[in-house]
Amino acid sequence: MGDTPAVSTDPSKTAADLKLAIGRIARALRQRHAVGDLTMSEVSVLSRLDREGATTPGVLADQERVRPQAMASTLAALTEKGLVRRRPDAQDGRKVLMSLTAAGTKVLTSRRDESVRHVAAVLAGFTQAEQRKFAAMVPLLERLADAL
Repeated sequence: MGDTPAVSTDPSKTAADLKLAIGRIARALRQRHAVGDLTMSEVSVLSRLDREGATTPGVLADQERVRPQAMASTLAALTEKGLVRRRPDAQDGRKVLMSLTAAGTKVLTSRRDESVRHVAAVLAGFTQAEQRKFAAMVPLLERLADAL
């Protein structure tokens, strides 16, 4: 038998293995950032606002699967740091829209660039065939994330 382990077709085992591996990757990337840096919730909100544009706190809470109170705390911290801004909704003055500030975009881009450079450097140590396998997994992992 070669050095390639057998691939399980048991969804429960695969789920447990994925959870462990993804958790380890997330922790490793999180630990690369300075203490006092953004929380994972804050980064997630900034990323969502960057990808999808301005939206209400309620929609953000739904999308991030957190309680409105938790989202309010996250948005308050981001507003205090000058990374997001609140403005009235032009369509419905009773609603508030949250959007990224220039500083929020800069922080997010810098953070992404640092993480991407680090992961790219590590991936460069894998064979071309292994790198292709990683690339092929991305759409599947995105579908999994969307379905969760």
